[in-house]
Amino acid sequence: NRKRVTSRSNTNNAARGGIPGGSTSNMMRIYSDDSPGLRVDPVVVLVLSLTFIASVFGLHIVGRFLG
Repeated sequence: NRKRVTSRSNTNNAARGGIPGGSTSNMMRIYSDDSPGLRVDPVVVLVLSLTFIASVFGLHIVGRFLG
């Protein structure tokens, strides 16, 4: 009785949510303290995004009255 040997492709990585072509150590560097880039506090991001939303809302109201 011969056993059939089948080769498996990278379907396991795709099913687990793996990133093709990248290594785990490089991806974890993005979330470490050694990563280069601008550091922004989450509260600052929240305030800036809410300010942007409020400004767009206000401009829509102003445009409704002036246009």
